[in-house]
Amino acid sequence: MPEIWAGLDIGKKHHHAVVINGGGKRLLSRRVLNDETELLQLIADVLEISGDVLWAVDINTGIAALATGLLLNHGQPVAYLTGRTIHQASTTYRGEGKTDARDAFIIADQARVRRDVSMLRPGDDIALDLRLLTARRLDVVHDRTRQINRLRAQLLEFFPALERALDLTKKGPVLLLTAYQTPAAIRRMGVRRLETWLRNRKVHSAGPLAARAVEAAQAQMTALRGEELGAELIARLARSVVAHSDEVAELDTRIEARFRQHRDAEVILTLPGMGPTLGAEFIAATGGDLTASPARTAWPGSPAWPRSPGTPGKSAATCAGPADTTAASNAPSSCPLRSACSGARSRRRTTTGRGRRAKGTSRPSLPSLADASTSYGP
Repeated sequence: MPEIWAGLDIGKKHHHAVVINGGGKRLLSRRVLNDETELLQLIADVLEISGDVLWAVDINTGIAALATGLLLNHGQPVAYLTGRTIHQASTTYRGEGKTDARDAFIIADQARVRRDVSMLRPGDDIALDLRLLTARRLDVVHDRTRQINRLRAQLLEFFPALERALDLTKKGPVLLLTAYQTPAAIRRMGVRRLETWLRNRKVHSAGPLAARAVEAAQAQMTALRGEELGAELIARLARSVVAHSDEVAELDTRIEARFRQHRDAEVILTLPGMGPTLGAEFIAATGGDLTASPARTAWPGSPAWPRSPGTPGKSAATCAGPADTTAASNAPSSCPLRSACSGARSRRRTTTGRGRRAKGTSRPSLPSLADASTSYGP
């Protein structure tokens, strides 16, 4: 157990540090600038009090990157407590005012009394790159969604028929709006010319898309006020959506290439539902260390994955699963508890008539769990 605990309440410009001992007494309380020089001085002052210290933070990325990076680079143990945990714990402390000093004290005290805190680890370079790439991809996807919603709203003001006809989540309809936005312009193009224009830009299903656009243009012959300016804004929004889609595609390529360089990429891809993008987010969240979970120290396919005592190469969990082949289904079960239960179910089927037992037969009882093997737990 550490001798002292140092809590850092992370802020944009300043952090507040509080150091307490085993009895919860404050030994240091200081506001420090989010600057390398001041943070290094804080680390030196805390280590002068005691070299056996556990640091604790409530934010582990973003504005806390410099503080946590300096601590990890100097070999200091850093515990991470979520903001939700600190918020819930703050109700049990005296005082209702929310100050940086009070929050820093709660962070340090929770690190002192709790035994389930997570420790920060310096992630590998691939995990760091994937965290940056996946975060950027998420931002671009959100920006694209907002631009599509604005595009729909702008198009509804003077051309609602075209808004109903186009699926703006696909690249082809958005690409069409970069050049043609008004009913008159689409009618002048016609189906054939518009289809040729779309095919030259490698749009999938150019013919049906051109037909839907011309049909929507023929359904509205009236030119509404503000149509020219609205068309200009729609073209600008459509070009923005196309640019966001191209950036997402580029980021997907970079994410997959970087993800496949990780040592555990092949193992992650074997998990159900895991692709390169989700696998990259998984590596970014775990810091690249798949053995960090205390509940499991190995993954399927690795040598450390638990095996069944009687069947080498098979997982113990396969004892309760269905048989893989017909021959295996006719073979005796290797699970004692399942065999006993299966025998009991077969004896209970000895009935006559609508579920009534035959005369002279007694109702069998299920075997006691004490009679079965205890190697599979209670």
